[in-house]
Amino acid sequence: MRLHITLEDELVEALDARLGSRERSRFIAAALRRALDDERRWDAIATAVAAPTAADHEWDADPAAWVREQRHHDIRRVG
Repeated sequence: MRLHITLEDELVEALDARLGSRERSRFIAAALRRALDDERRWDAIATAVAAPTAADHEWDADPAAWVREQRHHDIRRVG
């Protein structure tokens, strides 16, 4: 698909100096793919680290008791 975009002259000059004018589209497409992948990753990270509430964890009421209970069910720790 053809797309009309506007870039600063200095940016186009730097792009052409690095790649030549015939490689602009390929380079810009690759850069956009990377940027969109980064945005998707940041969205996933933001979703994953959303602030949990106290009710979200079974150990919030008594962390020490929860640890003891986990150890009790660990076959390597049962005597």
